[in-house]
Amino acid sequence: MAIERFEDIQGWQAARKLTNMVFEASEKGQFAKNFRLRDQIQGAGISSMANIAEGFDCETDAEFIRFLSYAFRSATEVQSHLYVAIDQHFTTQEEFDRIYAQAKETKNLIGGFMRYLRSSPKGKRKQKP
Repeated sequence: MAIERFEDIQGWQAARKLTNMVFEASEKGQFAKNFRLRDQIQGAGISSMANIAEGFDCETDAEFIRFLSYAFRSATEVQSHLYVAIDQHFTTQEEFDRIYAQAKETKNLIGGFMRYLRSSPKGKRKQKP
């Protein structure tokens, strides 16, 4: 399938799912009351989506890869914040495992896409209409 919009990127789709899972978990109970952690983990999820979208409109693959690497690291940030959430009993082990696995899947898809772009012919990307 050709990628014509950022929404077509599997890594973005996975990051969207991750973000929704993060919001669902962090908007309840004690998690919702810990504004700093809640805002941090939600921001990291949003950042994973946003950096893919923003990078999509870059003029070169190298620049796009830079934004994809930010998205990758934001998904890692979600994983790190999950440890605080589980340690503080803001989430269950089951919820932790589901979100952590989604972050891992997101990173796998973003990483694969970065490898693909690095191996494709270099140069300027096609301009979007």
